[in-house]
Amino acid sequence: MKLGGRRLSAGALLVFLGLSLMHAQTVTTFEGIGAAQLAHPELDVDPNGAIGTKQFMEWTNVYFQAYDKVTFAPVWSAPQIGTLPFRNNKMSNCVHVGGDGIISFDRIALRWIIAVRSTPPSGNYYYCVAVSSTDDLTSSALHWYTYQFLLNPVLGVNTQGSAYFPDWPRFGTWADGYYVSFDLNDVNRSYREIGVVVCALDRAHMLTGATADPMQCFSDPAPIPLNGSLYLNHSVIPADVEGSVPPPTGRDEFLVSIQNPPNDSQSTTSSSINLWDFHVDWANPANSTFTNLPLTVPAYSPGCYKPSLPANTFCVPEMTTRSTHTWVDSVGDRLMPRFAYRNFGTYESFLVSHTIRTGTTSKQTGIRWYELRGTGTPAIHQSGTISPDQTLFRFMPSIAQDHVGNAAVGYNVSSGGTHPGIRTAWWNLSKPSTATERVALKGSGDEENSFHWGDYSSMTVDPVDDCTFWYVTQYFAQNQIGKEINWNTRIANFKLSSCH
Repeated sequence: MKLGGRRLSAGALLVFLGLSLMHAQTVTTFEGIGAAQLAHPELDVDPNGAIGTKQFMEWTNVYFQAYDKVTFAPVWSAPQIGTLPFRNNKMSNCVHVGGDGIISFDRIALRWIIAVRSTPPSGNYYYCVAVSSTDDLTSSALHWYTYQFLLNPVLGVNTQGSAYFPDWPRFGTWADGYYVSFDLNDVNRSYREIGVVVCALDRAHMLTGATADPMQCFSDPAPIPLNGSLYLNHSVIPADVEGSVPPPTGRDEFLVSIQNPPNDSQSTTSSSINLWDFHVDWANPANSTFTNLPLTVPAYSPGCYKPSLPANTFCVPEMTTRSTHTWVDSVGDRLMPRFAYRNFGTYESFLVSHTIRTGTTSKQTGIRWYELRGTGTPAIHQSGTISPDQTLFRFMPSIAQDHVGNAAVGYNVSSGGTHPGIRTAWWNLSKPSTATERVALKGSGDEENSFHWGDYSSMTVDPVDDCTFWYVTQYFAQNQIGKEINWNTRIANFKLSSCH
């Protein structure tokens, strides 16, 4: 295994959570969007958000809301329907949104991004992107530049002639473009994952409201098959810039995805992930390339992985599991956003995390993280696993780092004796043997009528002080039963004392 800087022993790879000289200031939390605020809430929440210069902005299906980052007061009297920027600009192909919306903050240009898939009655699929004109969501000058990208020409079709469904889109900001990835799901075979498509969007023109150049896309497999086999390295995540220093001029965009165990009904472990190098040439698209670069990592078993049903990752227990048999989906079959990039000048660092199995005699799950470094092709620099006990299931992580190299990851926890709650953990990447876990919120309810839990969460860093971490994810204040939809989201922020 190549390591950019040093080789770590297996023991050093485990992050032991305990006392540390690096303490966080108070972890402050407040309520985000809740199902009770929405006219038509869904069971599948997709909570995510980002911190900007003045507000934190959040998405849940299919609405968005923003909060003042000092007072936490909501910007709008109620969550806004997610199609609003597109309706206002009369983009009829972008008003049929069903989920998978993403909120991002372009830290280089200081602009907000709303990106979401739309499926109009025509049967076509569109990816719809709104770029704000300002960093202040309360400004009277705020307006949105909106774009609709037809996806069907790059999705491929199955033997029945049906276009593959563009699932689980992930969005990243890079200096030379916005990048988005899609899983290709076969609608005629129970939405089986058969490949991925990754596209570069014309960020330069989109920031000014000008006509965007055609998106540049690549697939894997290429060409896209008519009758694809189960794809095991799905859910590609583009690198997303953290901090105000952009990647070096001409730097390719990098993306990552999991490499699940072989689909042989027996294998349960993997020892690699996938790195992807996307080189875009806007002047001459024929020179653009997309290359797979496998990376060796410490062996892992994906969270809740079942060799006979590799796409079924439901095993996280709740207090009511014994009576309702509702197991929460760990979404352990993929890496989790963000793939957070930071340019320190002397080196470049990429962070990503995912849910793995940590129990030796149980299905208990924990959080695995990786740091990649390198001025050329990034390589695994170090990794660790967060699992400090033998009872709690930890899942649905998102990771980032501040400008002095402190890493923080947020995630949900649950067990047969614990309602699903929210925790965070942090450590300094130069001292990976020590870290601290803290309770952000104790849950007080379970999800008894659905296996859906979030699908993802998000951790971002304040672009002004470049120190304060902001995290958002799902929880329940009371049991969700029958046909009820009563989920909540919570937004947490904290800053480590070593960051100034």
